[in-house]
Amino acid sequence: MTRINSALLCVWLAVSVVRAGSPTAIKSGHFIDVLGGKVLNNVVVVIEGNTIKAVGAEVAIPTNSTVLDLGNSWVLPGLIDCHTHITFQMGNYYEDLFRESPIDEAVYAHVYAQRTLNAGFTTCRNVGANEFIDVALKKAVDAGKIPGPHLFVSGHILSATGGHGDLNGFSPYLHFTSANGVVDGIDEIRKKIRWNIKYGADVIKFTATAGVLSEEESVGAPQFSAEEMKAIVDEAAMWGRKVAAHAHGAEGIKRAIRAGVASIEHGSILDEEAIQLMKEHGTYLVPTAYVGFAVEEHAPEWKLPEKLVAKAKTINALKMQWLRKAIDSGVKIAYGTDAGVFPHGENGKDFKYLVQAGMSPMRAIQSATVEAATLIGQPDKIGTIAPGRFADLIAVNADPLQGIAVLEKVSFVMKGGVVYRNELPRHD
Repeated sequence: MTRINSALLCVWLAVSVVRAGSPTAIKSGHFIDVLGGKVLNNVVVVIEGNTIKAVGAEVAIPTNSTVLDLGNSWVLPGLIDCHTHITFQMGNYYEDLFRESPIDEAVYAHVYAQRTLNAGFTTCRNVGANEFIDVALKKAVDAGKIPGPHLFVSGHILSATGGHGDLNGFSPYLHFTSANGVVDGIDEIRKKIRWNIKYGADVIKFTATAGVLSEEESVGAPQFSAEEMKAIVDEAAMWGRKVAAHAHGAEGIKRAIRAGVASIEHGSILDEEAIQLMKEHGTYLVPTAYVGFAVEEHAPEWKLPEKLVAKAKTINALKMQWLRKAIDSGVKIAYGTDAGVFPHGENGKDFKYLVQAGMSPMRAIQSATVEAATLIGQPDKIGTIAPGRFADLIAVNADPLQGIAVLEKVSFVMKGGVVYRNELPRHD
């Protein structure tokens, strides 16, 4: 018997449930209305092609529809992860750094994309990849060649010389030609942004401060001047792009906010002024709460240098304290994980930490749907189950408002009207 790739077979079997050319009607026992912040019962969603046509308890099911009865499950919009590295996954720090090339990353990228989709994340913002692998992956997904989330990608990360995106702590005679987002000064910044956009970047990402998984001494010191940060935002805006700023320390965070970035990624060590600035400017915080604890937990397995582990331990407790203050103060939060540092497919683990930091389960879900869609700039296409939006929706077996961890095990995934996962009980 001919052997068939099991992942592709699962996709084929799931897709075969829906008849080509006919509408699809989904019957849900419970429906999480993320716009209204409430749960509705016995809602029907009618889908034509890749688009939602009608939603409601009184919606009539077209006579020629394929009906998917999801029983007593909870249906909600496809989830959005605003901070992934979908072309990479941590395995062994020095092996990854010195023995693998961008070609190795490209070979595995489609696997990570499918794992992410199967976990219920139908959209991702990818904030950093070598050699435009994320652009190529996005094109392949959009063309229907491989399964994966809708992708909004950054291409190369911009970093100052010696910054978080540079190769630090090693011989000056060691060079990586693939890590070429290193820029200094306004002219270099503007040229690199244009180069990124020329080859497919949807968003610009830069390292406003030092970081954890790099060899600088600091974990949060600023790494671009205020003038350089303003040039990044201005140049990106001229080309219609938003800017995401990797930032752990308060001074770099405040410089980035004043420069006009759309989002602060991580935001580990805030202060009261930074929180106030985020509220005044409408800047999103993308907390990536779980990843630091994953670094502590898996450090021996990943053979991380002790310096890097120490930096993770330094910020973890502080990060949760400041995240709670940001949530309490009404800072806008968009869901993001830093998946790639930890395994793809575990993107749902951040929900638990958001709730522990004081978010209600509904607000945590909204951070990964309507709020994330707004940050990405696609609120009319993703993040809600409503007419005219992409038919991206998921279902789980229990009420996530009573136990948010259920979102770590999604049972049903539809993206663009295509079912990619269905492990719910059948209701024929």
